[in-house]
Amino acid sequence: MTTSSETGKILVVDDQADMRDLLSDVLESEGYRVGTAESGEKALEVLAHEQYDLVLSDLRMKGMLGTTLLSEIKHRYPDVGVILMTAFGTIETAIEAIKGGATDYLIKPVKTEDVLRVVGRAVREVQLRREVTHLRREVYKEYSFHHILGKSRPMQEVFDLIRRVADSPSNVLITGASGTGKELVAKAIHYNSDRRESPFVPINCAAIPEQLLESELFGHVRGAFTDAKADRLGLFEEAQKGTLFLDEISELPLMLQAKLLRAIQEREIRRVGSTKSVTVDVRIIAATNLNLAEEVKDKHFREDLFYRLNVIEIRLPPLRERRDDIPLLVDSFLRKCAKANRKPLEGISESALALLIDYPWPGNVRELENVIERAVTLARGEKIMPEDLPSAVQGSRGDRKVLDDAAERTLPLQEVEWEYIKKILEKTGGNKYQAAQTLGIDRKTLYRKLAEMEGRHTEETIND
Repeated sequence: MTTSSETGKILVVDDQADMRDLLSDVLESEGYRVGTAESGEKALEVLAHEQYDLVLSDLRMKGMLGTTLLSEIKHRYPDVGVILMTAFGTIETAIEAIKGGATDYLIKPVKTEDVLRVVGRAVREVQLRREVTHLRREVYKEYSFHHILGKSRPMQEVFDLIRRVADSPSNVLITGASGTGKELVAKAIHYNSDRRESPFVPINCAAIPEQLLESELFGHVRGAFTDAKADRLGLFEEAQKGTLFLDEISELPLMLQAKLLRAIQEREIRRVGSTKSVTVDVRIIAATNLNLAEEVKDKHFREDLFYRLNVIEIRLPPLRERRDDIPLLVDSFLRKCAKANRKPLEGISESALALLIDYPWPGNVRELENVIERAVTLARGEKIMPEDLPSAVQGSRGDRKVLDDAAERTLPLQEVEWEYIKKILEKTGGNKYQAAQTLGIDRKTLYRKLAEMEGRHTEETIND
């Protein structure tokens, strides 16, 4: 099909040649592209080969009536607008036309100003509707689980879970370290579900001050607090019929955890300062980089809310557990960054890729994307080379020197462990959470080992 111009493309359908010519002249004088057809049957033939924004058709014609043509167009080409013209301009005729899906109607004899006004409005509506449809398709394409990159077995299991839970009304808890792509998975679930036409509303529970978070979630009424100068919808109401994504749910204050639990259980919320409840139909997807079960044990998170959220858990593996995906991710990020930087790079050298595969990636996929963006920016040749990578990545293979040095000095096994922990802490900039993730241990174990190291250091100082 050909594409209509920005000014709009209109098909005029009338069994009277003088009326077709008159309308064509009027519309073409305003810059519209105009085609004509002498019958409803001929109009359908034209539409089968060319795309039009709007059909302007007479109601009473020989052969196919305008109402029948309207019905056929709405069935075959639902994004095409239809305006019916009738010499029998009764309210009943107009109502029936609108009920049948007509964009508008005109009464004969038509006036030039009426034609241009009604046609202009209809064309704008059609083009806006097509733009929205296009954007929705692009969003769906971007967040389809087929576009979350990964060929490794752990990621294939994630894809399978997304596929199975997408249309379920059940709440989902996505767990995984920072940078593993939890929000991307939440969007994939939403845009593959039967809620895809409704809003996906994300909120980072750690990014909003506690005193504002309740209003952000549930909304408020005018006068509820000092700055509440007008009623405001909360994110629950904004996400009506869609999905509310609660990122870093572990950071939600205990008081708000109780209100969230009630909202999930009762399917209703109450705006701050209001005495009236509002019914909500929202699917909850929550995410955390912490072990919520441990948070429950430590009394930092409500057990009843945990079970409400954790109906289905999707665990995202850290990048070090899916190294088979690194070449795939590198290729995708490289092409995207090269295009953004307008650099005609051919790819990445084998030695540089080997360093990327060998690196432990404490920051996961997000860190990898940042590294590739940096490398693309700094690259001087046709390929990314090892020297284009950050020093931490270049030195990833240097971790093996820890073992070589330990063997040379014949250190006890415990001291070898301590040396390696210190090395990883240096690489993560002292971030104990990332260090624990890289080492494959929980934070409590890391804290205990650090205490042992500190105790040993203190003991040696005293003995000295």
